[in-house]
Amino acid sequence: MRTFGFPEFFFILEAARWTVALSMIAFIGGAVGGLIIALSRTSDNAVARRLSGGFILIFQGTPLLLQLFLVFFGAPILGFDINPWLAAGVALILNSSAFLGEIWRGCIQAIPAGQVEAAHALSLSYVSRMRDVILPQAFKIALAPTVGYMVQIIKGTSLAAIIGFVEITRSGQIINNATFQPLIVFSVVAAIYFALCWPLSILAARMERRHAAALSR
Repeated sequence: MRTFGFPEFFFILEAARWTVALSMIAFIGGAVGGLIIALSRTSDNAVARRLSGGFILIFQGTPLLLQLFLVFFGAPILGFDINPWLAAGVALILNSSAFLGEIWRGCIQAIPAGQVEAAHALSLSYVSRMRDVILPQAFKIALAPTVGYMVQIIKGTSLAAIIGFVEITRSGQIINNATFQPLIVFSVVAAIYFALCWPLSILAARMERRHAAALSR
């Protein structure tokens, strides 16, 4: 039986790059999808509002683990060849799109009604209203909760271990199966997650305080 040492520690630490890579894929893809969802939820088109609302209802109302299972095991049934990387990326992008879309919808609707009325009074088109008036202001409001949500994305990648994606949690499972020292192994896993998430949590809190101070002036 092996004992936990530096080689085992570095094996887990190296897996952190795949956690970061998957988190970035989920965030970038989720940001694109979330913007589409947010704009659809706040549009004048009733069909777009219903479709985006249904999307949010499905992906916020079901566990991410179940979504991973459906993508990974469902795609081959539909004739698609899929690996753990792709399955984890697709599931996390869809899940992040739903949550970021709802966060950003709230930020868009938080813009004072007078701003929207002024844009209408200037006869600006929908695209011009969003691009030049609403989205720049909503971006400032959305910055702190968006950074805070990145913490949830990083922690959510741990669920990808269940479909064989080798990230921090999965590498910890592999080392634990070899060493049978779960307390040490998963303490290291927890410490690495903490090192990734804590700076983002601090940054989000500072952004929230700065935004609150700006509003109080």
